[in-house]
Amino acid sequence: MTSAESTPFSLEPSEDVREVREWVHEFARDVIRPAAEEWDEREETPWPLIQEASKVGLYSLDFFATQWLEPSGLGIPVAFEELFWGDAGIALSIVGTGLAAASVAAVGTPEQVTEWVPQMFGTTDDVKLGAFCASEPDAGSDVGSIRARAVFDEAKDEWVLNGTKTWATNGGIADVHVVVASVHPDLGSRGQASFIVPPGTPGLKQGQKFKKHGIRASHTAEVILDNVRIPSHLIVGGKEKFDERIARVREGKSAKGQAAMKTFETTRPSVGAMALGVGRAAYDYALQYAQEREQFGKKIGDFQAIAFKLADMKCQLDAARLMVWRAAWMARTGKDFENAEGSMAKLMASEMSVRVTEEAIQILGGNGYTREYPVERMHRDAKIFTIFEGTSEIQRLVIGRTVTGLPVR
Repeated sequence: MTSAESTPFSLEPSEDVREVREWVHEFARDVIRPAAEEWDEREETPWPLIQEASKVGLYSLDFFATQWLEPSGLGIPVAFEELFWGDAGIALSIVGTGLAAASVAAVGTPEQVTEWVPQMFGTTDDVKLGAFCASEPDAGSDVGSIRARAVFDEAKDEWVLNGTKTWATNGGIADVHVVVASVHPDLGSRGQASFIVPPGTPGLKQGQKFKKHGIRASHTAEVILDNVRIPSHLIVGGKEKFDERIARVREGKSAKGQAAMKTFETTRPSVGAMALGVGRAAYDYALQYAQEREQFGKKIGDFQAIAFKLADMKCQLDAARLMVWRAAWMARTGKDFENAEGSMAKLMASEMSVRVTEEAIQILGGNGYTREYPVERMHRDAKIFTIFEGTSEIQRLVIGRTVTGLPVR
């Protein structure tokens, strides 16, 4: 019997993961939750809370790197579930930089990772932000339609970026922007690359800041690129490797890696964990409410109609968590998503979150529809998870193509 065969199967997180879960939960309970309503109403970046997260080590490169490298793959999903249980808008302000960091860490050179990823977080005394800019007004789900251009100026050994990005978390206020642009438009998504735009680079500015339905404490805006010039070495992964990849594509050979999708593939289970946290928060509140609220002389949880709702909510939450954990474990241990397990986890968790938060409102009745109770905010927050980093429709398309092997359209 091999050592692998003799190892008992367990879904119990390691002691390290459990300690992180408790630590993050305490921060979410004691720091994030008391401020959630205020920052939702203000619709502003909660700098004081990001600062507090930095002080305790939650907003730091060390924290993200340690959790990404946790052997079981559960470090990030567990931490994100707890943060978003606190509040989605504030939590996204704390973890939003991670998407830009992941995009560089996934395909960047060692030198790029060492130099630029730390600059996205800054220090406890001087907090910084990162922004990943992929979507455009006419290229959301269809990343192959990206129009932002990157042209190489050989005389000056620089890339020149032009275009408009939209729906960018931390867009315009970030210190480091990672921008997906088309270098060879005739190749569609295969001709795209990501570029690091350093702080204070002339030509990059914030466009419209969006007023959103939910996650309102997270900054979302357009990023305008007007003849933005950056050194040639700031193409993520290096120019030499990019040129080699383009040559393979033009020869008709397969080429691994694509600027936006490579990032999304690695983060979809994490987005599922975010949705899971919001859904669990709504379930927790509805459960407590049902145990305390009285109608017709007894607790409303005693009514089968309410008990059945809670039962379904709990089942959906636990099922989604298992899918998120499986996808995270597969990604961490190098197992291929043969059935698009990353997309499956994100799809199920995001749609579950919308259903569960809606049922929480129903259980609270009129109270649930008011801003005096948090489930109304949770319901607004939940909807974004069915949209960003790949809509539910895109996830189904990815899964459908994977399981059938056919070009589903």
